[in-house]
Amino acid sequence: MTVYHRRSIAETAMYRVKQLFSDHLSLRDYNEQVAEAIDMIYALNKITLASILETVRVD
Repeated sequence: MTVYHRRSIAETAMYRVKQLFSDHLSLRDYNEQVAEAIDMIYALNKITLASILETVRVD
């Protein structure tokens, strides 16, 4: 995987977070901003996992 490809994936993920939650962090302290961003990512992961459909083979 190239560096550009990894960067593109990261940018897409941040775009999704900004669209769902907010386009800016509301807290001022750096450590609190990090925690806020981690919370947003955690929530996005829960939303994504909840929407994954279970695949069942039909014979």
